[in-house]
Amino acid sequence: MSSLLIQHATLLVSMDDHDTRWQDGAISVVDNVIQQIGSTEQLPQQADQIINARNMLILPGLVNTHHHFYQTLTRNVPGTQDANLFQWLRTLYPIWAGLTPEAIAVSTKVAIAELMLSGCTTSSDHTYIWPNGARLDDQIQSAQEMGFRFHAARGSMSVGESQGGLPPDSVVEDEKAILRDSQRVIEQYHDAKPYAMLRIVLAPCSPFSVSPDLMRQSIEMARSYGVHSHTHLAETRDEADYCAATFKRTPVELAEELAWVGTDVWHAHMVHPSTDEVTRLGQTQTGVAHCPSSNMRLASGIAPLRAMRQAGVRVGLGVDGSASNDGSHMLAEARQAMLLQRVQGDPAALTAKDALWLATRGGASVLGRDDIGYLAPGMAADFIGYRLDTLELAGGAIHDPLASIVFCQPPHVDLSIINGQVRVQEGQLLNVELPTLIQRHNAIARALVRGE
Repeated sequence: MSSLLIQHATLLVSMDDHDTRWQDGAISVVDNVIQQIGSTEQLPQQADQIINARNMLILPGLVNTHHHFYQTLTRNVPGTQDANLFQWLRTLYPIWAGLTPEAIAVSTKVAIAELMLSGCTTSSDHTYIWPNGARLDDQIQSAQEMGFRFHAARGSMSVGESQGGLPPDSVVEDEKAILRDSQRVIEQYHDAKPYAMLRIVLAPCSPFSVSPDLMRQSIEMARSYGVHSHTHLAETRDEADYCAATFKRTPVELAEELAWVGTDVWHAHMVHPSTDEVTRLGQTQTGVAHCPSSNMRLASGIAPLRAMRQAGVRVGLGVDGSASNDGSHMLAEARQAMLLQRVQGDPAALTAKDALWLATRGGASVLGRDDIGYLAPGMAADFIGYRLDTLELAGGAIHDPLASIVFCQPPHVDLSIINGQVRVQEGQLLNVELPTLIQRHNAIARALVRGE
Protein backbone atom coordinates (compact mmCIF):
# COMPACT_ATOMS: atom_id res chain seq x y z
CA MET A 1 0.00 0.00 0.00
CA SER A 2 1.09 3.56 -0.68
CA SER A 3 -0.09 6.58 1.28
CA LEU A 4 -0.47 10.24 0.34
CA LEU A 5 -1.18 13.16 2.64
CA ILE A 6 -2.29 16.66 1.61
CA GLN A 7 -1.85 19.19 4.41
CA HIS A 8 -2.53 22.85 5.21
CA ALA A 9 -4.93 23.68 2.36
CA THR A 10 -6.12 27.24 2.83
CA LEU A 11 -9.62 26.04 1.99
CA LEU A 12 -10.76 22.46 1.39
CA VAL A 13 -14.22 22.18 -0.20
CA SER A 14 -15.85 18.75 -0.21
CA MET A 15 -18.86 19.53 -2.49
CA ASP A 16 -20.82 17.02 -0.39
CA ASP A 17 -24.53 17.38 0.36
CA HIS A 18 -23.77 19.52 3.43
CA ASP A 19 -21.24 21.75 1.66
CA THR A 20 -18.62 20.77 4.25
CA ARG A 21 -15.51 22.94 4.18
CA TRP A 22 -12.30 23.11 6.20
CA GLN A 23 -9.70 25.80 6.66
CA ASP A 24 -6.19 24.40 7.04
CA GLY A 25 -7.65 21.27 5.44
CA ALA A 26 -6.09 17.87 4.87
CA ILE A 27 -6.79 14.66 2.96
CA SER A 28 -5.33 11.24 3.74
CA VAL A 29 -5.20 8.74 0.87
CA VAL A 30 -4.21 5.09 0.78
CA ASP A 31 -3.64 3.70 -2.71
CA ASN A 32 -6.49 5.23 -4.73
CA VAL A 33 -9.11 5.88 -2.04
CA ILE A 34 -9.67 8.76 0.40
CA GLN A 35 -9.33 7.47 3.98
CA GLN A 36 -9.80 10.64 6.02
CA ILE A 37 -10.60 14.28 5.39
CA GLY A 38 -10.68 17.21 7.78
CA SER A 39 -8.44 19.78 9.39
CA THR A 40 -4.70 19.19 9.27
CA GLU A 41 -4.35 18.79 13.01
CA GLN A 42 -7.02 16.05 13.09
CA LEU A 43 -5.41 13.82 10.45
CA PRO A 44 -2.30 11.62 10.54
CA GLN A 45 0.96 13.48 10.18
CA GLN A 46 2.93 10.81 8.32
CA ALA A 47 2.61 9.28 4.84
CA ASP A 48 4.79 7.97 2.04
CA GLN A 49 4.26 11.28 0.23
CA ILE A 50 3.27 14.56 1.88
CA ILE A 51 2.24 17.65 -0.11
CA ASN A 52 1.96 21.07 1.48
CA ALA A 53 -1.14 22.79 0.05
CA ARG A 54 -0.67 26.12 1.80
CA ASN A 55 -2.18 28.97 -0.22
CA MET A 56 -4.29 26.46 -2.17
CA LEU A 57 -7.97 25.83 -2.68
CA ILE A 58 -8.60 22.06 -2.83
CA LEU A 59 -11.79 20.64 -4.34
CA PRO A 60 -12.98 17.52 -6.18
CA GLY A 61 -11.68 16.89 -9.67
CA LEU A 62 -13.86 18.33 -12.41
CA VAL A 63 -15.90 15.98 -14.60
CA ASN A 64 -16.33 16.64 -18.33
CA THR A 65 -19.39 15.00 -19.88
CA HIS A 66 -18.95 15.76 -23.59
CA HIS A 67 -15.96 16.22 -25.84
CA HIS A 68 -14.48 15.28 -29.22
CA PHE A 69 -10.76 14.90 -28.52
CA TYR A 70 -9.72 14.49 -32.16
CA GLN A 71 -10.98 17.97 -32.96
CA THR A 72 -7.91 19.55 -31.35
CA LEU A 73 -6.44 18.94 -34.82
CA THR A 74 -8.97 21.23 -36.53
CA ARG A 75 -9.32 24.21 -34.23
CA ASN A 76 -9.90 27.58 -35.81
CA VAL A 77 -9.94 26.22 -39.39
CA PRO A 78 -10.87 28.89 -41.99
CA GLY A 79 -14.36 28.23 -43.24
CA THR A 80 -15.56 27.13 -39.81
CA GLN A 81 -15.00 30.31 -37.83
CA ASP A 82 -18.32 31.95 -38.70
CA ALA A 83 -20.44 28.88 -39.52
CA ASN A 84 -23.45 27.27 -37.90
CA LEU A 85 -23.40 23.58 -36.99
CA PHE A 86 -24.40 22.07 -40.34
CA GLN A 87 -22.06 24.38 -42.32
CA TRP A 88 -19.28 23.67 -39.84
CA LEU A 89 -19.75 19.90 -40.16
CA ARG A 90 -19.86 19.96 -43.97
CA THR A 91 -16.53 21.81 -43.98
CA LEU A 92 -14.87 19.43 -41.51
CA TYR A 93 -16.18 15.99 -42.52
CA PRO A 94 -13.84 15.76 -45.56
CA ILE A 95 -10.87 16.82 -43.41
CA TRP A 96 -11.67 14.30 -40.69
CA ALA A 97 -11.80 11.59 -43.35
CA GLY A 98 -7.99 11.79 -43.30
CA LEU A 99 -7.67 10.85 -39.62
CA THR A 100 -5.26 8.02 -38.83
CA PRO A 101 -4.68 5.90 -35.71
CA GLU A 102 -1.74 8.15 -34.80
CA ALA A 103 -3.84 11.27 -35.28
CA ILE A 104 -6.48 9.89 -32.93
CA ALA A 105 -3.88 8.86 -30.35
CA VAL A 106 -1.92 12.12 -30.38
CA SER A 107 -4.97 14.40 -30.38
CA THR A 108 -6.38 12.40 -27.46
CA LYS A 109 -3.25 13.11 -25.44
CA VAL A 110 -3.34 16.82 -26.30
CA ALA A 111 -6.99 17.12 -25.27
CA ILE A 112 -6.39 15.21 -22.04
CA ALA A 113 -3.35 17.35 -21.20
CA GLU A 114 -5.39 20.51 -21.62
CA LEU A 115 -8.27 19.09 -19.57
CA MET A 116 -5.97 17.93 -16.78
CA LEU A 117 -4.28 21.32 -16.49
CA SER A 118 -7.70 22.96 -16.22
CA GLY A 119 -8.73 20.75 -13.29
CA CYS A 120 -10.51 17.91 -15.05
CA THR A 121 -9.83 14.43 -13.69
CA THR A 122 -12.57 12.45 -15.49
CA SER A 123 -13.91 12.89 -19.01
CA SER A 124 -16.07 11.18 -21.55
CA ASP A 125 -15.13 11.51 -25.19
CA HIS A 126 -17.38 11.03 -28.21
CA THR A 127 -15.46 10.07 -31.34
CA TYR A 128 -17.82 9.01 -34.11
CA ILE A 129 -15.57 8.87 -37.16
CA TRP A 130 -13.09 5.99 -37.58
CA PRO A 131 -11.30 6.16 -40.94
CA ASN A 132 -8.07 4.54 -42.09
CA GLY A 133 -7.96 1.85 -39.43
CA ALA A 134 -8.49 4.13 -36.43
CA ARG A 135 -10.16 2.44 -33.46
CA LEU A 136 -11.37 3.30 -29.98
CA ASP A 137 -8.36 1.35 -28.74
CA ASP A 138 -6.11 4.19 -29.92
CA GLN A 139 -7.82 6.59 -27.53
CA ILE A 140 -7.92 4.12 -24.68
CA GLN A 141 -4.19 3.51 -24.83
CA SER A 142 -3.49 7.26 -24.79
CA ALA A 143 -5.76 7.85 -21.79
CA GLN A 144 -4.15 4.99 -19.90
CA GLU A 145 -0.68 6.36 -20.60
CA MET A 146 -1.80 9.75 -19.25
CA GLY A 147 -3.31 8.23 -16.08
CA PHE A 148 -6.69 9.82 -16.82
CA ARG A 149 -10.12 8.55 -15.74
CA PHE A 150 -11.91 7.92 -19.04
CA HIS A 151 -15.41 7.10 -20.29
CA ALA A 152 -14.65 6.12 -23.87
CA ALA A 153 -17.67 6.46 -26.16
CA ARG A 154 -17.75 4.22 -29.22
CA GLY A 155 -19.41 6.76 -31.50
CA SER A 156 -20.68 6.01 -34.98
CA MET A 157 -22.27 7.38 -38.14
CA SER A 158 -24.13 5.13 -40.57
CA VAL A 159 -26.41 7.33 -42.72
CA GLY A 160 -24.55 9.24 -45.42
CA GLU A 161 -25.70 11.79 -47.95
CA SER A 162 -26.97 9.16 -50.40
CA GLN A 163 -29.40 7.97 -47.72
CA GLY A 164 -30.52 11.46 -46.70
CA GLY A 165 -27.99 12.05 -43.93
CA LEU A 166 -25.63 14.97 -43.47
CA PRO A 167 -22.17 13.30 -43.59
CA PRO A 168 -20.59 12.20 -46.87
CA ASP A 169 -20.83 8.49 -47.58
CA SER A 170 -17.05 8.19 -47.29
CA VAL A 171 -17.08 8.72 -43.51
CA VAL A 172 -19.97 6.47 -42.44
CA GLU A 173 -19.75 2.82 -41.36
CA ASP A 174 -21.78 -0.31 -41.96
CA GLU A 175 -24.23 -0.82 -39.10
CA LYS A 176 -23.40 -4.49 -38.58
CA ALA A 177 -19.72 -3.57 -38.32
CA ILE A 178 -20.56 -0.81 -35.80
CA LEU A 179 -22.47 -3.23 -33.59
CA ARG A 180 -19.76 -5.89 -33.80
CA ASP A 181 -17.10 -3.42 -32.75
CA SER A 182 -19.34 -1.99 -30.03
CA GLN A 183 -19.70 -5.46 -28.53
CA ARG A 184 -15.95 -6.03 -28.84
CA VAL A 185 -14.92 -2.90 -26.98
CA ILE A 186 -17.44 -3.47 -24.20
CA GLU A 187 -16.27 -7.02 -23.65
CA GLN A 188 -12.59 -6.09 -23.91
CA TYR A 189 -12.46 -2.87 -21.91
CA HIS A 190 -15.52 -1.97 -19.83
CA ASP A 191 -14.88 -1.94 -16.09
CA ALA A 192 -18.02 -1.72 -13.96
CA LYS A 193 -16.18 -1.92 -10.63
CA PRO A 194 -15.95 1.01 -8.20
CA TYR A 195 -13.04 3.37 -8.90
CA ALA A 196 -12.86 2.15 -12.51
CA MET A 197 -10.44 4.13 -14.65
CA LEU A 198 -12.09 3.02 -17.90
CA ARG A 199 -15.70 2.58 -18.88
CA ILE A 200 -17.25 2.14 -22.31
CA VAL A 201 -20.21 4.11 -23.65
CA LEU A 202 -22.20 3.43 -26.86
CA ALA A 203 -22.77 6.65 -28.76
CA PRO A 204 -24.43 6.78 -32.20
CA CYS A 205 -23.78 10.34 -33.30
CA SER A 206 -27.03 12.15 -34.05
CA PRO A 207 -30.48 11.91 -35.66
CA PHE A 208 -29.06 13.19 -38.94
CA SER A 209 -26.20 10.68 -39.19
CA VAL A 210 -27.52 7.33 -37.88
CA SER A 211 -30.65 5.27 -38.49
CA PRO A 212 -33.44 4.57 -36.00
CA ASP A 213 -32.51 0.88 -36.29
CA LEU A 214 -28.96 1.58 -35.14
CA MET A 215 -30.24 3.71 -32.27
CA ARG A 216 -32.55 0.89 -31.13
CA GLN A 217 -29.96 -1.84 -31.45
CA SER A 218 -27.27 0.24 -29.74
CA ILE A 219 -29.41 1.03 -26.70
CA GLU A 220 -30.50 -2.61 -26.47
CA MET A 221 -26.88 -3.76 -26.54
CA ALA A 222 -25.81 -1.14 -24.02
CA ARG A 223 -28.53 -2.17 -21.59
CA SER A 224 -27.77 -5.85 -22.01
CA TYR A 225 -24.19 -5.13 -20.87
CA GLY A 226 -25.03 -2.46 -18.30
CA VAL A 227 -23.18 0.35 -20.06
CA HIS A 228 -24.44 3.89 -20.64
CA SER A 229 -25.51 5.51 -23.91
CA HIS A 230 -24.89 8.97 -25.33
CA THR A 231 -25.80 11.04 -28.39
CA HIS A 232 -26.27 14.61 -29.59
CA LEU A 233 -29.86 15.85 -29.34
CA ALA A 234 -31.87 19.04 -29.84
CA GLU A 235 -28.75 21.09 -30.52
CA THR A 236 -29.98 23.36 -33.33
CA ARG A 237 -33.09 24.49 -35.20
CA ASP A 238 -31.68 22.79 -38.30
CA GLU A 239 -31.71 19.47 -36.45
CA ALA A 240 -35.33 20.04 -35.40
CA ASP A 241 -36.27 20.79 -39.01
CA TYR A 242 -34.48 17.62 -40.19
CA CYS A 243 -36.29 15.48 -37.62
CA ALA A 244 -39.66 17.01 -38.51
CA ALA A 245 -39.11 16.38 -42.23
CA THR A 246 -37.56 12.92 -41.89
CA PHE A 247 -39.28 11.38 -38.85
CA LYS A 248 -42.31 13.62 -38.27
CA ARG A 249 -41.02 14.01 -34.73
CA THR A 250 -39.11 16.52 -32.66
CA PRO A 251 -35.64 15.32 -31.63
CA VAL A 252 -36.86 14.56 -28.09
CA GLU A 253 -39.95 12.74 -29.35
CA LEU A 254 -37.69 10.62 -31.56
CA ALA A 255 -35.44 9.80 -28.61
CA GLU A 256 -38.43 8.80 -26.51
CA GLU A 257 -39.80 6.59 -29.26
CA LEU A 258 -36.43 4.84 -29.55
CA ALA A 259 -36.13 4.34 -25.75
CA TRP A 260 -33.24 6.80 -25.53
CA VAL A 261 -34.29 8.22 -22.16
CA GLY A 262 -33.55 7.15 -18.61
CA THR A 263 -30.86 7.08 -15.96
CA ASP A 264 -28.41 5.29 -18.28
CA VAL A 265 -28.70 7.87 -21.09
CA TRP A 266 -27.36 11.37 -21.54
CA HIS A 267 -27.68 13.79 -24.43
CA ALA A 268 -25.29 16.52 -25.48
CA HIS A 269 -26.67 20.06 -25.76
CA MET A 270 -30.50 19.94 -25.38
CA VAL A 271 -30.76 23.55 -26.46
CA HIS A 272 -34.26 23.37 -27.98
CA PRO A 273 -36.60 21.13 -26.00
CA SER A 274 -40.18 22.25 -25.42
CA THR A 275 -41.46 22.95 -21.92
CA ASP A 276 -43.33 19.63 -21.88
CA GLU A 277 -40.25 17.80 -23.13
CA VAL A 278 -38.16 19.24 -20.30
CA THR A 279 -40.73 17.92 -17.84
CA ARG A 280 -40.65 14.46 -19.39
CA LEU A 281 -36.85 14.37 -19.46
CA GLY A 282 -36.87 15.18 -15.77
CA GLN A 283 -39.42 12.48 -15.01
CA THR A 284 -37.15 9.88 -16.63
CA GLN A 285 -34.03 11.43 -15.02
CA THR A 286 -32.34 11.55 -18.40
CA GLY A 287 -28.95 13.25 -18.42
CA VAL A 288 -27.78 16.31 -20.36
CA ALA A 289 -24.29 17.61 -21.11
CA HIS A 290 -24.56 21.40 -21.15
CA CYS A 291 -21.99 22.90 -23.55
CA PRO A 292 -22.37 26.69 -23.39
CA SER A 293 -19.21 27.72 -25.27
CA SER A 294 -19.92 25.52 -28.27
CA ASN A 295 -23.57 26.57 -28.35
CA MET A 296 -22.47 30.21 -28.42
CA ARG A 297 -19.65 29.63 -30.94
CA LEU A 298 -22.02 27.96 -33.45
CA ALA A 299 -24.96 30.28 -32.68
CA SER A 300 -27.04 27.29 -31.61
CA GLY A 301 -28.85 29.03 -28.76
CA ILE A 302 -29.07 28.97 -24.97
CA ALA A 303 -30.10 25.75 -23.27
CA PRO A 304 -32.90 26.06 -20.66
CA LEU A 305 -30.56 25.09 -17.87
CA ARG A 306 -32.62 26.30 -14.92
CA ALA A 307 -35.79 24.62 -16.19
CA MET A 308 -34.00 21.34 -16.77
CA ARG A 309 -32.45 21.32 -13.32
CA GLN A 310 -35.75 22.19 -11.66
CA ALA A 311 -37.46 19.39 -13.59
CA GLY A 312 -34.99 16.78 -12.33
CA VAL A 313 -32.87 16.40 -15.44
CA ARG A 314 -29.35 15.28 -14.50
CA VAL A 315 -27.12 18.06 -15.86
CA GLY A 316 -23.34 18.26 -16.12
CA LEU A 317 -20.95 20.41 -18.11
CA GLY A 318 -19.14 19.57 -21.34
CA VAL A 319 -16.48 21.58 -23.11
CA ASP A 320 -17.64 19.91 -26.37
CA GLY A 321 -15.37 19.45 -29.34
CA SER A 322 -12.13 21.33 -29.57
CA ALA A 323 -13.16 22.67 -32.98
CA SER A 324 -16.45 24.14 -31.73
CA ASN A 325 -15.05 25.50 -28.49
CA ASP A 326 -11.39 25.79 -29.51
CA GLY A 327 -10.43 25.03 -25.94
CA SER A 328 -10.70 22.27 -23.35
CA HIS A 329 -10.73 24.25 -20.10
CA MET A 330 -13.34 22.89 -17.72
CA LEU A 331 -13.16 25.80 -15.32
CA ALA A 332 -13.60 28.24 -18.20
CA GLU A 333 -16.69 26.23 -19.20
CA ALA A 334 -18.11 26.57 -15.70
CA ARG A 335 -17.60 30.32 -15.89
CA GLN A 336 -19.21 30.46 -19.32
CA ALA A 337 -22.22 28.52 -18.05
CA MET A 338 -22.67 30.98 -15.22
CA LEU A 339 -22.42 34.04 -17.45
CA LEU A 340 -24.61 32.69 -20.24
CA GLN A 341 -27.55 32.02 -17.93
CA ARG A 342 -27.28 35.57 -16.59
CA VAL A 343 -27.53 37.33 -19.96
CA GLN A 344 -31.23 36.46 -20.01
CA GLY A 345 -31.91 39.02 -17.29
CA ASP A 346 -31.35 37.34 -13.91
CA PRO A 347 -27.99 38.08 -12.25
CA ALA A 348 -28.49 35.09 -9.92
CA ALA A 349 -29.67 32.62 -12.57
CA LEU A 350 -26.56 30.50 -11.93
CA THR A 351 -24.19 31.15 -9.05
CA ALA A 352 -20.48 30.31 -8.94
CA LYS A 353 -21.24 27.50 -6.50
CA ASP A 354 -23.95 26.18 -8.87
CA ALA A 355 -21.49 26.20 -11.76
CA LEU A 356 -18.92 24.24 -9.76
CA TRP A 357 -21.61 21.80 -8.63
CA LEU A 358 -22.43 21.14 -12.29
CA ALA A 359 -18.72 20.63 -13.00
CA THR A 360 -18.33 18.08 -10.18
CA ARG A 361 -21.47 16.49 -8.72
CA GLY A 362 -23.54 17.09 -11.83
CA GLY A 363 -20.97 15.57 -14.13
CA ALA A 364 -20.50 12.52 -11.93
CA SER A 365 -24.26 11.93 -11.90
CA VAL A 366 -24.51 12.28 -15.68
CA LEU A 367 -21.79 9.66 -16.17
CA GLY A 368 -23.43 7.34 -13.65
CA ARG A 369 -20.61 7.56 -11.09
CA ASP A 370 -21.13 7.48 -7.31
CA ASP A 371 -17.43 7.24 -6.49
CA ILE A 372 -16.29 10.64 -7.82
CA GLY A 373 -17.61 14.21 -7.73
CA TYR A 374 -17.19 14.99 -4.04
CA LEU A 375 -14.62 14.39 -1.31
CA ALA A 376 -15.29 12.00 1.56
CA PRO A 377 -13.84 8.82 3.04
CA GLY A 378 -14.40 5.93 0.64
CA MET A 379 -14.49 8.14 -2.47
CA ALA A 380 -11.94 7.90 -5.25
CA ALA A 381 -8.84 10.01 -4.64
CA ASP A 382 -9.52 12.52 -7.43
CA PHE A 383 -8.94 16.10 -6.32
CA ILE A 384 -7.31 19.30 -7.52
CA GLY A 385 -5.62 22.36 -6.09
CA TYR A 386 -5.59 25.96 -7.35
CA ARG A 387 -3.11 28.45 -5.94
CA LEU A 388 -4.86 31.46 -4.47
CA ASP A 389 -1.84 33.79 -4.47
CA THR A 390 -1.68 34.27 -8.25
CA LEU A 391 -2.04 37.32 -10.46
CA GLU A 392 -5.32 36.04 -11.89
CA LEU A 393 -6.94 35.77 -8.45
CA ALA A 394 -5.31 38.81 -6.81
CA GLY A 395 -7.97 40.84 -5.01
CA GLY A 396 -10.56 38.11 -5.56
CA ALA A 397 -9.47 35.04 -3.66
CA ILE A 398 -9.03 36.99 -0.43
CA HIS A 399 -12.79 37.68 -0.34
CA ASP A 400 -14.26 34.36 -1.51
CA PRO A 401 -11.70 31.75 -2.59
CA LEU A 402 -14.21 29.30 -4.08
CA ALA A 403 -16.15 31.85 -6.12
CA SER A 404 -12.94 33.54 -7.27
CA ILE A 405 -11.97 30.66 -9.57
CA VAL A 406 -15.25 31.13 -11.47
CA PHE A 407 -15.60 34.93 -11.40
CA CYS A 408 -11.94 35.74 -12.06
CA GLN A 409 -9.73 34.61 -14.94
CA PRO A 410 -9.98 30.79 -14.90
CA PRO A 411 -6.61 29.52 -13.67
CA HIS A 412 -4.78 26.29 -14.37
CA VAL A 413 -4.36 23.84 -11.51
CA ASP A 414 -1.23 23.76 -9.44
CA LEU A 415 -2.01 20.22 -8.24
CA SER A 416 -3.99 17.31 -9.65
CA ILE A 417 -4.41 13.89 -8.08
CA ILE A 418 -6.15 11.21 -10.15
CA ASN A 419 -6.82 7.78 -8.67
CA GLY A 420 -4.39 8.57 -5.90
CA GLN A 421 -1.53 9.46 -8.27
CA VAL A 422 -0.02 12.92 -8.60
CA ARG A 423 -0.48 13.94 -12.25
CA VAL A 424 0.10 17.71 -11.99
CA GLN A 425 2.44 19.28 -9.45
CA GLU A 426 3.51 22.93 -9.23
CA GLY A 427 1.48 23.53 -12.37
CA GLN A 428 3.40 21.01 -14.45
CA LEU A 429 2.15 17.78 -16.03
CA LEU A 430 4.28 14.93 -14.75
CA ASN A 431 5.72 12.30 -17.08
CA VAL A 432 4.53 14.12 -20.22
CA GLU A 433 6.93 15.73 -22.69
CA LEU A 434 4.51 18.47 -23.61
CA PRO A 435 6.67 20.35 -26.18
CA THR A 436 7.34 17.12 -28.09
CA LEU A 437 3.65 16.17 -27.98
CA ILE A 438 2.56 19.59 -29.24
CA GLN A 439 5.13 19.56 -32.04
CA ARG A 440 3.93 16.20 -33.33
CA HIS A 441 0.29 17.20 -32.92
CA ASN A 442 0.78 20.37 -34.96
CA ALA A 443 2.57 18.49 -37.72
CA ILE A 444 -0.34 16.05 -37.96
CA ALA A 445 -2.89 18.89 -37.87
CA ARG A 446 -1.10 20.77 -40.66
CA ALA A 447 -0.95 17.72 -42.91
CA LEU A 448 -4.54 16.77 -42.16
CA VAL A 449 -6.01 20.13 -43.10
CA ARG A 450 -3.83 20.37 -46.21
CA GLY A 451 -4.85 16.88 -47.28
CA GLU A 452 -1.27 15.63 -47.32
